This record gives sequence, structure tokens and C-alpha cells, in this order.
Amino acid sequence: MTKSELIERVSEAAKLTKGKAELVVGTIFGAMTEAMVRGEGIEIRGFGSFTVRQYKSYEGRNPRTGGSVHVKPKRLPFFKVGKELRARVNLSTAPLAEDDGDDVEVQERKTTAPKPAAAAPAAAKPRPAPKLREEHLSEDEI
Repeated sequence: MTKSELIERVSEAAKLTKGKAELVVGTIFGAMTEAMVRGEGIEIRGFGSFTVRQYKSYEGRNPRTGGSVHVKPKRLPFFKVGKELRARVNLSTAPLAEDDGDDVEVQERKTTAPKPAAAAPAAAKPRPAPKLREEHLSEDEI
């Protein structure tokens, strides 16, 4: 999803003009950015948390020349996904019967209409034996 798609969704959900929805989305992102610039963390329950990690300077290597390069200390944003979001993402891609060891309770998805039953597969035909190439076999093996 892009920022413009998010603006469109906010516009539709809140019944706002696209200009007002853009202002809302921009204000939220701006506030998050300013907080992280100040070194503050952001926690959105059920979604995840944003933190700023500090990295010390180190001597790196230039992959093209192999020469040593000094890398300055830096601060980078880091996102840690929340349990609820992780569970919802896994629920949408993994079968419900699997247990990945997390003790996260997730409500089953509600569907508006039952899925149609799949047609029964036709009787399975036995696979033919693989054909051997004669060029690789000697006269005695044929």
C-alpha cells in the first residue's frame, strides 16, 4: 500500500475529502517522524512499536575496491511487530491447525458467506514410469 492509497482509504472510511484525509495522514506521519527524531519511541498497541537504535562507528570494507572505509555512528528507526498484527498476518497465510509455539489467541475470521465445496477430485491415475534415454545405456543394459 502506498501513501496515496492510504489517503484514499482514510477518505472513504471517514467520509472526508481527499485533501482533509491527506492532512490527517500527513499529520500522523509528521508527528511520528518528529518523535523519532527526538529519540522517542512510538508504541501502537496491537500493531507494533517504532524505536530508534544507536549504532557505533566501525571500520567497514568497500566491496568494489576492498579498501577500508570509516562508517560514522548513526541512529536508525526500527520497527517491532506487535503480537496481534503478527497473529493476524500469520492467520491469513497459514492453516489454522498449525501451532508456531506462540501463545497468542486469535479470533477466527468471520466470513460473510460460506465457501463453496470443492469438487471431488477424479480418480488418481498412476504415473507412468520415467523414460530412460537409450544414449546413456550400454548394449547390456537395454
